[in-house]
Amino acid sequence: MNKDMEVLELVCGVRSFLSYKFDITKHKNYKLLEDYDERNGFDIEKYITRKGKTKINGNTVITRL
Repeated sequence: MNKDMEVLELVCGVRSFLSYKFDITKHKNYKLLEDYDERNGFDIEKYITRKGKTKINGNTVITRL
């Protein structure tokens, strides 16, 4: 898609309308998207498997109650 394309939008409950699409490469935060760099992607599987695990290093103080 380029910036000159007209798109017919179909949204449930709303009449169809023409929309000019914004070129996301010109947005100031484009560099934060996965489209810019794959390393910006969020891996939900990795997040879920790591959730609840703690990192223990030499500075960690363990207190028993």
